[in-house]
Amino acid sequence: MKSYEQVLADLCTLKDEKFREFNERIVNIASGSSIGVRTPLLRDYAKKMVKEEWFDFEALFAFPNVPFEMRLLKCLCVGYSKQPYEMLVHNIARCVPLIDGWAVCDLFVSTLKTLKKHRTEFLPEVEKYAADKTEFSQRFALIVLLSCYMEEEYLPVIFRILDGADTRYYYTHMGAAWLLAEVLVRFYDAGVKYLKEGGLDGRTKNKAIQKARESYRLEDVQKNYLKSLKNG
Repeated sequence: MKSYEQVLADLCTLKDEKFREFNERIVNIASGSSIGVRTPLLRDYAKKMVKEEWFDFEALFAFPNVPFEMRLLKCLCVGYSKQPYEMLVHNIARCVPLIDGWAVCDLFVSTLKTLKKHRTEFLPEVEKYAADKTEFSQRFALIVLLSCYMEEEYLPVIFRILDGADTRYYYTHMGAAWLLAEVLVRFYDAGVKYLKEGGLDGRTKNKAIQKARESYRLEDVQKNYLKSLKNG
């Protein structure tokens, strides 16, 4: 497998300095802590990397976790690699501690499409990450629910995890609001019932209402009723 230095050199050939400056502000990382590789290019690099005969997860995870693109690359490789379910679960567990921002979290989850084939099996893992109570472990669980479990049969699980979310963390707060907003859009009556009875804090419920009211998928009468449910 290529060395860390070789992979870093490859990524540096893809850098865009203007994008680096813009992206560091958007993903809220320190200035100069990234290379500036646009996400589509990094995705393409990861897809090609996992198809190479020399590719090895052990070597990849031994690489340093800097710069930003290296953390994201590890996560993308896990998502794009064809691997047995048990190995996928193991590698997801190696990636979650690398998540230190919304971008790594959400882009990682966007690659985990195979989880939809294993929703029942993976649900205990989602519960585990939610119960961890760290900001980005919770964020990961919430975004996985949003991406892979947005079905009526999973609403009790979604509501239970929302009840337990520690939304003192900003990115947990925003992830919970996004998840609840999607419930309101997809399952309006159940979402409204949760707004009235659920254990999520009022601030996060208000943010979910705001997000849901921005959706074109709700009627004006529904949006107006949601506005009446805002706290404060």
